[in-house]
Amino acid sequence: MTKAGNKGGNLRDKLDGNELDLSLSDLNEVPVKELATLPKATILDLSCNKLTTLPSDFCGLTHLVKLDLSKNKLQQLPADFGRLVNLQHLDLLNNRLVTLPVSFAQLKNLKWLDLKDNPLDPVLAKVAGDCLDEKQCKQCANKVLQHMKAVQADQERERQRRLEVEREAEKKREAKQRAKEAQEREVRKREKAEEKERRRKEYDALKASKREQEKKPKKETNQAPKSKSGSRPRKPPPRKHTRSWAVLKLLLLLLLFCVAGGLVACRVTELQQQPLCTSVNTIYDNAVQGLRRHEILQWVLQTDSQQ
Repeated sequence: MTKAGNKGGNLRDKLDGNELDLSLSDLNEVPVKELATLPKATILDLSCNKLTTLPSDFCGLTHLVKLDLSKNKLQQLPADFGRLVNLQHLDLLNNRLVTLPVSFAQLKNLKWLDLKDNPLDPVLAKVAGDCLDEKQCKQCANKVLQHMKAVQADQERERQRRLEVEREAEKKREAKQRAKEAQEREVRKREKAEEKERRRKEYDALKASKREQEKKPKKETNQAPKSKSGSRPRKPPPRKHTRSWAVLKLLLLLLLFCVAGGLVACRVTELQQQPLCTSVNTIYDNAVQGLRRHEILQWVLQTDSQQ
């Protein structure tokens, strides 16, 4: 990078009145800091160098009135180029510019402009026209300023439109959020009401259950006097000892069989000559005779009663 100080000594040595000529200095970069120390240099010639861009702080040189940037390799101007509000004469011949920054519309004092030999946007090129003489260059400055003001207005309207769209979108988001919050509040309110109703039912059921439990002892006490005033309750019948009675009958049958068996043995078998069997047979014979007499007595009684 070649600076003007290295090429032609101190910048103050190049200052001629209010004009500073840095043309043909093989510059790749503008010495902005050095230029800022020379506020008297209102006319600056940077033509025929190798400049491709201008630094943003170049726009701080607001004392410039006339600026020649022709025959460089500038592809664009800084976005805040419009800060050079005192600029009246601007030569941008033979660069590589396609468009101009929107802030260009702020150069309200610009009276002369040359944009020839740049690959300008077709619309901008048509607005700029030729700059072959003083009159055409002045017309170019006026038309380009009007065009850039229209572009700036369009961009401002577009910006406002986008802001309006964003505001509307934000309002919709806020309304949606409010609706969502209201819906959530309604859901919570409904759930709270349902929970309250459920608890109330449980409370009512518990109270009803307690009342039922309190009524049961009263019913029992009320039923006790009724039983006294009415007929006496029947005593349960004595329980029959069915099992003992069956055992007793079984024993009696066994005893009967034993007696019958002994009697048969004493009257039929050879045991009838035994002393025990003799006694048994005697008892049996007496019993049979007694039964017969009893039958005869019954018969006599029956006969008398018939007569």
